[in-house]
Amino acid sequence: MASLQKIRNHGALLITIVGLAMLAFILGDFLNSGSSFFNRSRENVGVIEGQKIHYTEYEAAKEQLTEVYKIESGRSDFDEDTYAQIRNQVWNMLMMDYTLRAQAKEIGMDVTVDELSELCIGENPHQILRARRAFMDENGQFSRDAVKNLIAAINNESDDAEQNANLQQAKTYWLYWEKAVRISYMQEKYTALLQHLLKANSLDAEYAFNSRQNGVSAEYVMQPYYTVADSLVNVSESDVKKLYKQKKEQFKQTPNRAIKYVAFNIVPSEDDFKAAETLMNNLKEEFKTTEDVSLVVNTNSDIMYDGRDYSEADVPAQFKDFAFGKDAKAGDCTEILFENNTYSMARIMKAGYSLPDSVELKAIVEGGEDQELGWFKAADLPKNIAEPALAGKRGDKFTVAQGMGEQTYEIMEIGKPTPKVKLAVLAREVTPSSKTYSIIYNQAKQFIVNNNNAEALETAAQEAGMAVVPQYNLTATTDKVGQLKSSRPIVRWAFEAKEGEVSDVFECGDQFIVAALSEVNDGDYRPLEAVRAELTFEATNNAKAAYIQKQLKDAKSIEEAAQVMGQSVQHIDRVTLADSRFGNAGMEPTVIGKTIALGENALSEPIQGNMGVFVVKTGSANNTAGELNAAAEKAQLESRFAYLPYQAIQMVEDKAEVTDNRANFQ
Repeated sequence: MASLQKIRNHGALLITIVGLAMLAFILGDFLNSGSSFFNRSRENVGVIEGQKIHYTEYEAAKEQLTEVYKIESGRSDFDEDTYAQIRNQVWNMLMMDYTLRAQAKEIGMDVTVDELSELCIGENPHQILRARRAFMDENGQFSRDAVKNLIAAINNESDDAEQNANLQQAKTYWLYWEKAVRISYMQEKYTALLQHLLKANSLDAEYAFNSRQNGVSAEYVMQPYYTVADSLVNVSESDVKKLYKQKKEQFKQTPNRAIKYVAFNIVPSEDDFKAAETLMNNLKEEFKTTEDVSLVVNTNSDIMYDGRDYSEADVPAQFKDFAFGKDAKAGDCTEILFENNTYSMARIMKAGYSLPDSVELKAIVEGGEDQELGWFKAADLPKNIAEPALAGKRGDKFTVAQGMGEQTYEIMEIGKPTPKVKLAVLAREVTPSSKTYSIIYNQAKQFIVNNNNAEALETAAQEAGMAVVPQYNLTATTDKVGQLKSSRPIVRWAFEAKEGEVSDVFECGDQFIVAALSEVNDGDYRPLEAVRAELTFEATNNAKAAYIQKQLKDAKSIEEAAQVMGQSVQHIDRVTLADSRFGNAGMEPTVIGKTIALGENALSEPIQGNMGVFVVKTGSANNTAGELNAAAEKAQLESRFAYLPYQAIQMVEDKAEVTDNRANFQ
């Protein structure tokens, strides 16, 4: 009973505790069950005009474009710059697609199925397709049949797995270009609509005509700002801040970072050179005498031996005289050579024979039309094709294994035989050993320990004679730092670190990099301090303009103004509103406008220009005769408007509501 009473006495507290426990349980269950919701929000690569770009969509687009690159280049070994180009191209295409869709929806514009069909297989296919080599015939001309055949093929299925894979690759290729055509045509329709809206009227034509015809002669005197000493004017902090506020929109920025870094080059040590030389000396006799040269070479050399035939044009340069000397014969061997950090020696396996350098081939297609493949050099062909092709004669046919089947070729023409040599090359480039690698890495680590802030890093590097390399304006999606290889991790670090912090060691190709974060710029606008120098210069010129104008307050003629300024009077025969330059003074639109506004025979107040202060005295009108051709004037004006629709496309993208989270996925 006493225990029961204690429970009653502490009932309120127990209810609170139990309530909190239940709330924690419920919230935990909600967060676990709802984790997919929160994860989904983190899986968005970005948002463009309200359209969420999920990671899977972005990755699928990258894979699609990668396949296109493979097909069009005939390669699959792309470097990091190419992959960066693919990522950026995918994002730009998504931007163009979704921003244009949003604009098109507002005005009821679209690309219909019939329009897209006409653009792809109609009488006048889109230029994007016309430029694709995949759709050209043997004469290099665009073929609509090639497009139709591809579309028909990708809609079929095959029982053969390899053929199905090829069809899928072809389908990926086609769908990319079909989408590119749709987006491009949407852009063309949008710009065409804008061009119809940008028309010059009769008043525009008359104004443009008169601005060229009506002019006035003028005299002027100008005092450049640089002739006034900075000590004669006062520029306050409030002047600079006021100017910053006025021009702030010019200083918009994307959040960015600035870093400074030092590099530790990963280069071979003396021990590495000695080890490579010792290895070559140990292999020397075996290389000269072995009957199984391919085993020795392919086990130890950087240049594999496959029995290829070298000509004088493609034999390694250091062995040219040896291999093609008049006394060269099978079994001859060089001594060990050293060049470009590489030890090498060569042995002649066969000499004194000739083979063609090139061959023209045709693929025999059973039950179909044979395909002429063109001319090939030996190095351009797989060995199993090159050997029979270059050893045969015109008209010969040969069959080789290809994939899961066979392919027959016919020799259409064969090049003139040239001297050849079969050469085995034993080569070892001296590279840093794991020990050397560790030593240099530890040097970089110790440098960080001794210099753990940006200022210390820079000081220590300068004392050690190391270059401190600055890199500015790194954004969250920057792919690499300058020309440093594999340096995307440095960018990620820069956006996670604090200003002044020093990084860990980054391996970038053949360098270890240690970086310091020197600037963090996260605002929507560049801060005042970042633009202070240019604003102070402008504010100083403004103050100098006021100073010069004050000195001229009592000048009643251009001659008096010239005397005050200590400058000579210049003459201009004719000034018009159509001019871009004011006499010899350069680009001075304000001065030109105020000169025309003066009318005839008038003296201006001191005018603040770009390069100095002007005083202008107009003479008589200097008009030219002519007759207004309204149609020609309108056409000329409209030609000047031609770029505006394309600028509008860029403005649509710039003004779009975009959240770019790509940095989280790179």
